[in-house]
Parts: sequence; C-alpha cells; structure tokens
Amino acid sequence: MKNFILEFLREEGGQDLVEYTLLLAFVALASAALFIGAGTSIKGIWSVTNTHLLNANTAAGS
Repeated sequence: MKNFILEFLREEGGQDLVEYTLLLAFVALASAALFIGAGTSIKGIWSVTNTHLLNANTAAGS
C-alpha cells in the first residue's frame, strides 16, 4: 500500500490536464469580468442614442 501511494504521488500523467483546466478557468473568469464591465458602457451608449432618436422623432413630428 505504501508503494502504491508513493507511485501515485510521483506520477505526473494528469498534470498537464489540470494546468490547462486552471488556465481555461482563469480566461473564462477574466472574460466574464470584461463583459460585465462592458455591459455598463453599452447600456450608457444605448440610453444616449435612444434619447437622441426620441428627440429627433419629436422634432420631425412638430
């Protein structure tokens, strides 16, 4: 049993998979943070554009 545990600790077969999984998780979290931050900016741009369109529509109708 002791030899089995020592061999298990020394084996590096799945190490690459774990590293790539951690890297993918980091990229996904960073992307989500950027999308959340960009969402606020897009909301502001949309609001300003909508206001301009409403003002132009009101001016054209008068």
